[in-house]
Amino acid sequence: MDTKVLPARRRVVDIAAAAGVSTATVDRVLHRRANVRPATAQRVLKVAAELQALPEADLLRALQPPPMPLAFLLPAGTNRYLRMLGETVDYMADQLAPYNVRCRAFAIEGFNPAVLAQALLQHGRRNAGVAFMPLDHPQVREAVATLADEGIPVVTLVSDLPNSPRAAYVGLDNRAAGRTAALLIGRFVGPRAATVALIAGSRSYRGHEEREMGFLSLVEEMFPQLQVAGLREGHDDAATNERQTRALLEQYPQLAGIYNIGGASDGVARALKAAGRDQKVVFIGHGLTPDTRALLIDGTLDAVITQTPHSVVGNAVRVFANLRDGRDTLAGVEALRLNIVLRENLP
Repeated sequence: MDTKVLPARRRVVDIAAAAGVSTATVDRVLHRRANVRPATAQRVLKVAAELQALPEADLLRALQPPPMPLAFLLPAGTNRYLRMLGETVDYMADQLAPYNVRCRAFAIEGFNPAVLAQALLQHGRRNAGVAFMPLDHPQVREAVATLADEGIPVVTLVSDLPNSPRAAYVGLDNRAAGRTAALLIGRFVGPRAATVALIAGSRSYRGHEEREMGFLSLVEEMFPQLQVAGLREGHDDAATNERQTRALLEQYPQLAGIYNIGGASDGVARALKAAGRDQKVVFIGHGLTPDTRALLIDGTLDAVITQTPHSVVGNAVRVFANLRDGRDTLAGVEALRLNIVLRENLP
């Protein structure tokens, strides 16, 4: 049969007649839609191959298993790095095509453990795997365990969830990130006695807690002349970070440095600029985004510790593909590099 002269509709009719099914069933099989029994789908594809009724590329595409659906759950809010991470899930579709996956990003309430646990179960059961930024809380840990028991793998992003059956963690060594921030602030401030401050999204993020621990440990080791003010939580919200920074500047008029452990550095910057301290306070943040880039250029922000969003998404997808294909979980997954970006080395 000469497939070049047969119109598409005629090919579908021929396949349906030979396989003993309806043309609608043939259409569902060829487009890998649901509601077709595996045995029926195999018979339709076998007939299509025997009749040579489809171009080879179409037949190979139909023979390929349906894409693995994956959900990425990220906290809603004004953290622009996390927003970029969600956008990266969408625009990497072509790059991820060889893994035969279909990824979608969802913005959810990130600071309420009950809501996060419910969203995790809901999206996990609708997909073949779920990646998310976890709160370190029993309800969230229990949701991960429930999905694992149901055979649905979970990958933690940016912040980890120890003592849980998550499949893998994709993110920086957060303790090393905190130590790096302390080294930068200590060197930039110099040998004088001074007060520095920390602002975190939430200690409920294990990653933020680890950054705080790393920061404090290196200050104690190398910069005993620095006094660290008590950590403030800003929930990665720009307006809250602005209020927290204003309060710190009022309490410590000679504040010498701020390490923003989480996101929404633009809120910290607004407070520094309003107080005329933007060129006087050493400011270290996380996540290279359009706003932190602008703050580096104008000198408000001295350094940004970052990881590229496409590396985070790519590594997570590799983990899911490895689990699906029976390979080692971390095969081909490279450790994420901790990048320090200054105004003079902006990419």
